[in-house]
Amino acid sequence: MTDVVDSDELLRRIQRARACAAQEERAWRARGERLGREDPGDSGAVRDAEIRTVAYGAVLRVLDEILTPGKHTAPG
Repeated sequence: MTDVVDSDELLRRIQRARACAAQEERAWRARGERLGREDPGDSGAVRDAEIRTVAYGAVLRVLDEILTPGKHTAPG
């Protein structure tokens, strides 16, 4: 990636990345819930979905902090 981008393009890219992460988080959360209902014996697949949900949630929190600094700070 050697293209020089202005701040507006950078902001658009971060917003697209955030939207993608939110979509993936929802998809993995739904998949984990579905797997838990359909095949409770397959705990590995359910655990994998939970881990991916948490990972995408962390990405969302980071991108939210970049887009709106200080708005999402933890109390205390």
